[in-house]
Amino acid sequence: MHEALIHVVDDSEDVRDSLAILLEVSGYRSRTYASALDLLAVVQPGWTGCVIADVRMPGMTGIELQKELLLRGIRLPVIIITAHADVPMAVAALKAGAVDFIEKPFRDELLLGSIRAALATPAEEVGRPGGASMAARLAGLSAREREVMLLLVAGHPNKVVADRLDISPRTVEVHRAHIMEKTGARSLADLVRMACLYDEAEQH
Repeated sequence: MHEALIHVVDDSEDVRDSLAILLEVSGYRSRTYASALDLLAVVQPGWTGCVIADVRMPGMTGIELQKELLLRGIRLPVIIITAHADVPMAVAALKAGAVDFIEKPFRDELLLGSIRAALATPAEEVGRPGGASMAARLAGLSAREREVMLLLVAGHPNKVVADRLDISPRTVEVHRAHIMEKTGARSLADLVRMACLYDEAEQH
């Protein structure tokens, strides 16, 4: 049994129960909360582990919960889950400092991999879009690959990206494959996080 405590925040009792069972059989201790406010009522500085929070909940969203934890100086990594994923929502979650953004229904191993990554996140990197490791991965992209990446995470399909950059859809697919390989991105959330970091770097 892992020592880390996983805090599951979801207004659906079925989701809370199923995640608690998954975590238990995977060797994790968990505690469940029906709302973000329920967690905030008891959370203390110095708590370790991570938070899995639904993005859409009555009273306070998962993204607002992430921001409030940081305001209180509580460095718990947050994984956002949602049944209504879209790119702007993913951008908002990851810019707020979430370590991942996962769409329901998801494969158990995807969530467990995200939990392992969250628990391995140094406290000083919690709440920072991407952290230092993302900057290193981005450095290996060509200028054209960065252009393709930014258009893809803005929600544009390959054909639109091709038209914008005056290249063929097949070339976009090749660039996309290279981007995923060079950055190690395994999902849209990873690419969005990297794009957020790139955008932050460009503004400073």
